[in-house]
Amino acid sequence: MSDKGDAEEEPPHLLWGLDPVFKAFARLYVKDILQMRQSRQVPGIYFYKTHPVFQVDVLGTVVYRREREDFCCYGVDDSTGVINCLCWKDEKWRDFGDSVKGRGGGVFDAEEQLRKLREAQRSRMELDIGDVLRVRGTVKTSRQQREIMASCFYKVSDPVMAVQISRMLEMPSLYRDCYDRPFSVPPHQAGTAAAAEPGGLSDFQLLLGRAGRILKEFLREKEVARFRPYDVEYLLHPLLPRPAATPSVGQELPSAAPPFATQVWNLLKDSLKILQDEGEIFRKVLSPDEVYNVTEQDKDLLAAIMDVLREDSKREKYTEKGCHVLHVLSSVRQRYSRNLSREALQVALRLLECNSDIISTTDSHYTVL
Repeated sequence: MSDKGDAEEEPPHLLWGLDPVFKAFARLYVKDILQMRQSRQVPGIYFYKTHPVFQVDVLGTVVYRREREDFCCYGVDDSTGVINCLCWKDEKWRDFGDSVKGRGGGVFDAEEQLRKLREAQRSRMELDIGDVLRVRGTVKTSRQQREIMASCFYKVSDPVMAVQISRMLEMPSLYRDCYDRPFSVPPHQAGTAAAAEPGGLSDFQLLLGRAGRILKEFLREKEVARFRPYDVEYLLHPLLPRPAATPSVGQELPSAAPPFATQVWNLLKDSLKILQDEGEIFRKVLSPDEVYNVTEQDKDLLAAIMDVLREDSKREKYTEKGCHVLHVLSSVRQRYSRNLSREALQVALRLLECNSDIISTTDSHYTVL
């Protein structure tokens, strides 16, 4: 596959939903999943060229298998590369026993039919090396390795390779007609108050997007843990036109544009609001001294989350699935900050999961490793 366009600038995250690839399970080659670049705007989102991706659909041969009590790890090879797929075992297989017997005599037994159905379904989820596996799930990075956290997986019965051949014929057309084509926003959907530009974005949206990226890159590169608005205000100065030189005597000042300092401050406030909405920053204490905490650099916040999960995961109520995200949010608010947003908690949970400190058992439940 050509890498042309990989370096193209990311579209603003507010427009990702207009790309049909974003909400779909992208049928990408494993090689491309392993090489996708991570978004600079939102952790956990990856880009294939200009398309935002976080869910994928993979079909391949199992080349290794590692089983644990609660999950199995399968190495799936689609002939372009091998990717690790983490597949959770279904709790119902443990609870369902073989003690249910049929009544016989030709009488329809609903429980017996249910047992047979579950046995058939279980057999489709027990895989070994050499089996063909189809996996749908979210892309994760764990221990610096790209993997798939499966939301759906099953063994494919393909004795004459009909399914694999069909997919091999389908993939090139998907790439040609969809994935390799640049993501472009229809002008009538991108604009808000201002008229849309040829690319579909207003001047203010473009300016706001650049300001947000500058702030994010600065906070990450410098590993800033806390800051005040005036600490980063100077970063946005190059984005706005400088005021004109002092007019001579008798020359009138233009009155259309607000002062330069006001423009910078308004742009900064809007950018910080977006970062708060994304969970990148939050205010631990609401006070006149406006201090923002950077979520990923807040060691005390990460420690508080780990303490909650470590303690509550031992309770009988949470031993199976772990703690629900709302329970974690409530507990951390009591321990650390009443102003912590759910978005900031999600950013912290994703970071801990990427560092392999915790693991998600469902989309909303977490537990310690």
